[in-house]
Amino acid sequence: MANGHLISIVDDDPSMRDALAALVRTLGHNVRAFASAEEFLASSELDQFSCAITDIQMPGMNGFELKQQLSRRDSQMLVIMITARAEPDLEEKAIASGAICFLRKPFEAETLVDCLEKALGS
Repeated sequence: MANGHLISIVDDDPSMRDALAALVRTLGHNVRAFASAEEFLASSELDQFSCAITDIQMPGMNGFELKQQLSRRDSQMLVIMITARAEPDLEEKAIASGAICFLRKPFEAETLVDCLEKALGS
């Protein structure tokens, strides 16, 4: 384990979840993938994650609500938000909510790598 970071992928789209998990693993990180924010918040490893990469639009709890829940729990976990939605104010809302990065799908793998490096301070 090169970097020692545990990263979560929270996305209701199985193909996106698998692709993100595979990419993050190639960077030498441990990954746990979750189909929902609720499933992620129920994880026994919740306090061990360095960073969460979450979709904004999901059934049930969305990415903004997930970030709020983490903040309420005094979590220092960094959050990268991704979305396929096109609303012009989404990026501002994501950053204002405390997300360290905001990406619109489709995005280049390198863009996510840069965000993750920024989040992890490497």
